[in-house]
Amino acid sequence: MGSSTTGRMCSFAYGVAAYFFFLLVFLIFIAFVGDFLPPGYLFAPIRTGDALKSAVNDLFLIVLFGVPHSVMARPAFKYWLTRFLPAHLERSTYVLVSSLLLLLLIWQWQPIGPEVWHFDAPLVRYAIYGMFAAGWAIIFVATFLTDHFDLFGLRQVYLHLLGRTYAPPVFTHRFLYKTVRHPMMLGMFIALWATPAMSMSHLVLAIGFSLYIVVGVHFEEQDLLCNLGEDYQRYHAQTPMFLPGVVKRPSK
Repeated sequence: MGSSTTGRMCSFAYGVAAYFFFLLVFLIFIAFVGDFLPPGYLFAPIRTGDALKSAVNDLFLIVLFGVPHSVMARPAFKYWLTRFLPAHLERSTYVLVSSLLLLLLIWQWQPIGPEVWHFDAPLVRYAIYGMFAAGWAIIFVATFLTDHFDLFGLRQVYLHLLGRTYAPPVFTHRFLYKTVRHPMMLGMFIALWATPAMSMSHLVLAIGFSLYIVVGVHFEEQDLLCNLGEDYQRYHAQTPMFLPGVVKRPSK
């Protein structure tokens, strides 16, 4: 009994630690995307004079983050992983690995110049930073419109701590999810591109992550269509993916 209780408490501590580590990394990522971190701060030594090598390095880091982040979310990988890891720790492990890879990307990122655009007018800069903040706010709100604590693995380890059986959240589509199917990804698009000073480095980041989002969402939707059946098929047909008001018309 004592051993079982200790194991549950350790699992819960692991899930909580993974969650708060993610929050820390995500705050650093927000500062990174917003160009609020000075060059060299948290970064690897900057290589100067070789923009091509820096771009290849940065694109590799995006792939290094994106592939595991997408593959680990697929049902087949989850099934394989839970052969070696308790099911209630699967999501927390996913969150932890994703956070570590994101931190690696920030640490090893190589800045590239020059600037693609730059706005000096205060009102324009304030407006763009307002969009930047709105993008992150959309992401944050959207996590709670599904199940924030399930999404980041806390609900799983909490139910295990209490000895309760886990059941996935019920499919719902409210508020932002009535407008687009992937409001978190819409918020990320906005946050990536809303900058008053777009450097080549930021452009590589924005393009790389945007492409990853499109590819990742494609595979996610295949899983949702398979797992949720007709409910998601109707939702898919009636609600645009990213852009409000843009719905693919059914073929005649």
